[in-house]
Amino acid sequence: MENCLFCKIANKEINSEIIYENDKVLVFKDINPQAPVHLLLIPKKHISSIVEIEEFDSDEITELFKAISKISKDLELDRSGFRVVTNTGASAGQSVSHLHFHILGKRNFNWPPG
Repeated sequence: MENCLFCKIANKEINSEIIYENDKVLVFKDINPQAPVHLLLIPKKHISSIVEIEEFDSDEITELFKAISKISKDLELDRSGFRVVTNTGASAGQSVSHLHFHILGKRNFNWPPG
C-alpha cells in the first residue's frame, strides 16, 4: 500500500530498529514504548486489520505466531510473562491501518487493560 507507514518500514523506506525478520514478518521496536520491551510485529503483506485475516494463507498466519514465540524466548519474556495486543479500528486505538501486534514485556500489567 502506497502511503502505509508499516509497509514503508517493511520495504526499508523508513528506518526502524529491527529485532527479527523473515520473508513473511518483521519485528521492530516501537518508537513510543509503553513498557521496557515494546515491539511491533507486522506481516510484510499489507492487510488493514485482523478482520481481513482471510487474506492470509495458513503459512503466513503460522509465521506471525512463530515469530511471537521466538521473540518471547530470545528476550526471555517467556520467563516472567508478556502481553500480545492487536487493536482493531479507531475506537480500539488502531492508529496505523496495517495489521500489527504489540509485544509488551518486562513490567507488570493490569487487567482489564485501559
